[in-house]
Parts: sequence; structure tokens; C-alpha cells
Amino acid sequence: MFGVGVLGCSTARRAGIALVVGALVATAAGAPAGAVRAAGPAGCQQPAPDPAYAASVNAALAAKQDVWGNQLLADPAGPTYAAAAGYLRPLLLVGPPSGSARGSLTESGVYYLAFGRPAEGRHPRTIDLHVADGSQIVSERVRGTSLSVDVGASRFERYGSCLARLAPATLGGGYLPILETGYVDAAGVHYRQESFATRVPGIRSLVSFVRVTIDPRGSGVVSARVRFTVSPGDGHGRCSLTYSTPATAPRIVYVAWPSGALPFRVDRAAYRRARRSVGAYWNRRLAAGAQLVVPEKRVFNAERNLLVQNLVHSWRYSLGNPYERFSWELIDTAEVMGAYGFTGTERSIVEKAFQSPTVFPNRAAGEEMDGAADYYRRTWDASLVAEVTPALSDDLDEFEYELDSDGNGLLFREPYGVDISTLVYGLHDQALVLQGLRSMAWVWAVTGHTLLAARATLIANRLDAGLRAAVAASGSWLPDGSLFVPVTLLDGQPPPFDPLTGSRDGSYWNLVMPYALASGLFAAGSPEAQGLLDYLHGHGSRLLGLVRFRAFNESGKPGYRAPGSDDVYGTNVSRFLADEGQADQLVLSLYGKLAAGMTRNTFVSGEGSTIGPVDGEYYRSMFRPPNSPNNTFFLETLKLMLVHETRDALGTPDGLELGFSTPRAWLKPGKRIAVRRVRTSFGLLSYTLDAQAGSIHAVVDVPGRIVPPMLKLRLRLPAGERISAVSLGGKTFDRFAPDTGTIDLSGLHGRLDLGVATTGG
Repeated sequence: MFGVGVLGCSTARRAGIALVVGALVATAAGAPAGAVRAAGPAGCQQPAPDPAYAASVNAALAAKQDVWGNQLLADPAGPTYAAAAGYLRPLLLVGPPSGSARGSLTESGVYYLAFGRPAEGRHPRTIDLHVADGSQIVSERVRGTSLSVDVGASRFERYGSCLARLAPATLGGGYLPILETGYVDAAGVHYRQESFATRVPGIRSLVSFVRVTIDPRGSGVVSARVRFTVSPGDGHGRCSLTYSTPATAPRIVYVAWPSGALPFRVDRAAYRRARRSVGAYWNRRLAAGAQLVVPEKRVFNAERNLLVQNLVHSWRYSLGNPYERFSWELIDTAEVMGAYGFTGTERSIVEKAFQSPTVFPNRAAGEEMDGAADYYRRTWDASLVAEVTPALSDDLDEFEYELDSDGNGLLFREPYGVDISTLVYGLHDQALVLQGLRSMAWVWAVTGHTLLAARATLIANRLDAGLRAAVAASGSWLPDGSLFVPVTLLDGQPPPFDPLTGSRDGSYWNLVMPYALASGLFAAGSPEAQGLLDYLHGHGSRLLGLVRFRAFNESGKPGYRAPGSDDVYGTNVSRFLADEGQADQLVLSLYGKLAAGMTRNTFVSGEGSTIGPVDGEYYRSMFRPPNSPNNTFFLETLKLMLVHETRDALGTPDGLELGFSTPRAWLKPGKRIAVRRVRTSFGLLSYTLDAQAGSIHAVVDVPGRIVPPMLKLRLRLPAGERISAVSLGGKTFDRFAPDTGTIDLSGLHGRLDLGVATTGG
């Protein structure tokens, strides 16, 4: 028989915990009110400082070029995950393990995973924060009610507290929101833990399940213990339940939290049933969207898990901490989620934008316009256009007034950003407005709002003229052949930043300039675009393909205590790179992000993360993870490698480039790429590439709503291989370029079945 021990705790939300063990009855022991956390384990040897590692990192940060990225690009095979992962230590920390210290996110200082589901019907939106070292689960917010796990033989230690004895966290199936960890206590007892959160029929609140396997064999101890402690958010009134097992065999403990209203006993069958519900729910949600199936499991797992994370985030920048709110960086997330087929999430973010206050109204209006236009292009659902048109019409009035009033042909100055309140003619703000006006002019034209379309076009033309004049007056060509254009136009130009992260203003330029670069203001392939690209490459903008940043106020925030990266802004860098045909740089960004810009195997990012060494810390730290726009950087980079929409001079989509930036290893014999139901401006797109020795079989389903004026497929074959012949539907097809591997499918429609012969290698 199974024995059940139930411990009732009077807490804010949690009714208690229920525990059931193999064939033994659990024993309960109460902890005194206000008990402190278990002491850290004795004899835990922390990694010693590594002067060679610190010197290598500091040298890379001091360079003006992406020296590590260049090393990866110089390899004939191109960048790989394994190579990128060798440069930096993993991300793990979110702050010092100081428990109640102001600003800390977790007691242990290790990051958490936000498990839950979007609000559905009568169910409120709830999340539980599962700390990645297995030490704790916290309800809703970082100061919420918690369930802690302690283990030990002679004395208790917090599970995971000795990082040297903690196995790296992984996810169930490689991508599902199920946390898996392993730990060895000071006495040598082995533990395995798995946890997740799900909904249980008949219960409104989220339920977190935990399974702990205790294996004392070979440790020499008489017995081993695990203790579960429930604590309200204020740290008082704790109560705990302890289970002891003899050293003869492993035992498994199951916990559900809260349990007071559970309609079943928590045993192995109930646990497995709940676990299956997690997989079934999320696999069903993912199957409803686009699928980018690539022949590299780690990349595919990251894609799926980041989509899960962003679906839980919805319109929130982060979860469980003070950043759980709307941020204007989420418009990029909306557009990317729409491309992946999750148009409900896209719409919820765009609608939230119209309800959110802002300190930079012009930029916000431009973002709202572009977000609404993107939703319409992907769905052809005019209901959102009708909903937001009155507000956007008022914005047109404001833009006309400002252009009429300003002597420089620009919109009024507004704050540089949230962190820099100086009023400026911001190139990023003005370019975002121009992009939004162009986008909505097209939407209004096709939805019957003829007068609004004409007004938006007229205003856009005026702003375009003023903006180009200001850029010409402010920019400068440098002796190295690159082009520097300041973000702050006309108001006493700063000298070119060299390196960019050598000053606060240069660091912030590196964050916001990508909005202008991706807006279409600088025509793809133009000398200006190439000059700006050269400036990024030669003046310290990137490292391992990530967006470099340094806070400079040394605020002590985890993730900003040393020079690092802020990849929230990498999405628009990737868009610019795709427009400029920088395939290898996109591959570098993908692997750099996967290896150094998120936690390994669990795919969590903060707003920013350290790269430079921090005294006393072996692992690197993040600021306020998880972060939805940072997830978006990886998702957009992957999509652009496989599907890239080109635009004309007015920003209107005019073509599709397929497979233009894939890693060459993805088309080795036996590999397969499958792109299914990506939402483009021309309709749903799918294609597959099957590689065999000496041939590629490609099937392309051309979008049916609008035939793209330009449609090209590129086969990035392994080094030394090239296309020798192409057939379409069994007939010879000669519209291909052997040197680039590009096949021109423009003007064709329906399903295209291509046979491609390759030589070399």
C-alpha cells in the first residue's frame, strides 16, 4: 500500500502539500516558526579562479572586432554550437545567494523557470517559479509563498546548494516545461528531481508536482532524508514534512503543491497522469503554429521551448519579477509570434500597446502602426484595423502638427530612452514612425480607408525627406571606410564611438541603432547600409554574434556588473543582417545566442547578461530572467535563416528568400529541413529539403493568397559542393546559379517539386 502524509499550512495561496512514498508511510515533523534556511553543505569546493580564462575574456572584450566570432567564421565548416560553447562559462546566476537581500530574485541566487499556462476561460493566469537548482518552487512572484527542498543524512542541506555537486538542469523531452536536475549531498547520497506545473480538472489554481528519487546506495549512510518546507512570502509560519529512507534501496517521493483541494491521492499514477497532461497540452499548442524542423536537435528544442515561454509571457516582458509588465520591445515579439502562427498572441501584444502609457509617444505610435499592419498582413483580419484606426488617425493629426511646427522637418524631440531622459531627435524613434506610416498606408489602402492611406503617405514622404537631410548632415564616413550615423541627430554631434562599449552613450547607441537599421531607411545593398555594417563589425558592436552592452553606472544589478550583452535588441540586428545578405553572421548569432546568450539546455535569457569575469563567481549572471524579447532574438534569427521577406523602397514586402542562411551542415547527406505553415505577407508558406549523396529533393508550396513577385530558394551546400542541374516537375529547369546555389522560382505558383543534382565535396 502507499502511505500518504499530508501537512496543512495556512498560507496566502497554498493550502498545503501532499506527499506519498513507495511502500512506506511518510513521517511529519514541524519546523519552528521563522526557521532559517538550511545551512550550506560542508566541504563544498568551489571552482578556483582561472586567470587564463579571465585574460582570454578580457582580451576579447577589449578588441574592436568580434575576435571569437571571426575565429568561428574562419573555420571551413562555419560556426557550430560546440565551438561557440567553448568560449564562455554558462549562465546560471541572477544575484548573490543572500535570500532576502533587496533586489534578489531567488534565495540560492540561481535562475528560475516560469512554469504555467496562459489564462484560459475561467482559469486565472498563474505561474510557479521553479528554481533551476531544484531548491525551491515559488508561487507567482519572487517573494511569494514557497516550497523548499532540503536533503541530507546527518544534517540537512538545501538541495542544489553545492553547485559543484549539482547536475546541470535539463527539460523533459529536451523542450517541455518540465525541470530535471540531479544532486549529490555532502554524504554522497544521490538524488534526482523532476518538477512541473499544470492544471488539474476541478481546481482553479495551478498545481506544481515534484518527484524526488533518493538513492543512498554506496554512500555508507544508515538513512537519507528529504524535507519539504512550505513558507509564506513573509518568511514566517513555516511548516515542514520530512521523509527518511534506509540505505538499502532507492525510494521515490511525490509531492503536489497546493494539495488541500486535490480530488485524488498523489501517487505514481497521478503524477504520471499530470506529467502527460503537460506534454499533451504543449504539443497541441505547438502543433497549431508553424514548425521549423531543422536537423540539429538542440536548435529544434530551443525553438520549441522558446515558443512555449513566449506563449506563457503573452504581452509581458518577464514573469515573476518587477519586469512583469508591458514593454515596447514586445512589438518585435508580437510580429515574430505572428510569423510562427500564433496570431492570437500577436494581437494581444498589439492591443496591450494601445492601452499602455509611454514616455516616448512618437516611437510608441510608430510601433503601434507597424504592429497592427503586421497582424493584418499575416491574417487579413481587418477587425484589428477597425479597432485601432481611430487612435492612429489621431496620431496622424499629431504628426502633421509636429512637422508643420518643427523647423528641421522632423517630429518633436522626445526622450532618448527610459534610462536616458535627454530630449533628442532620435534616429530610432523617427525611423520607427516612418516605418509605421509606410506600413499602415498600405493597410489602409487595401482595407478601403483611402483618405487615411493618402494622408499617411504624404506625412511619410515629408518625414522621409527631413530624416534623410538630418542623417546626411549628421553622419560621417570614417578613414576605415565605415559610416557613422549618430542616434542623436542635429544637436551637436558626438564623435564616432570607438569602441562602442567604451562609453555609456556608445553602449546605448548599440542598443537602439538597430531599430533604424532594420526599418528600411537605409536601402538594402546601398553604400550607406554597407558602411553602417562595417561600422558595427569594426567598432565593438558584437561578440560571438551577440549585441554588446555595458551599463557604466556599475549599479550592481546581476547581468550588468561587468561588460556583457543585451540581446533584447538582437532581433533587429538579425533583420538588418538578413537584408544585407549576411548569412554567416546570422549563423554566428544563432549559435552564439544558443551557447552564450541563454542557459544551456533550459533556454532562459535575462534582459542582459555578463560576459566579463566577476570576482568570486564562476558562473555568469543574468538580469531579471526570463525575458520574452530576448527569446524573440533567437526565434527571429532562426526564421530569417529559413524564410526572409524582402521589401521595396516603400517598405512593402516584395519577395521571399528561402534557405538563404542555413548552416551548411544542415544539407549534408541524410539531413532534412522542413518549414511548415509559416505566415508570410503572401500567405502560408511550406517547403522541405531532403539531402542525399549527390542530390537534394525540394518541395515548395508557394503561398496562395498572393504570388510573391520574387521567390528564390538557396541551397547552402557543404563546402566544395555546387548545383550541377535542376529539374522542376521532372523537366529541365535552368533558372539557377551554380556558384551561389540559388534557384529562381519567381512567378511560379502551387506545389513545386524540384530535383537538384550536386557535384563536388
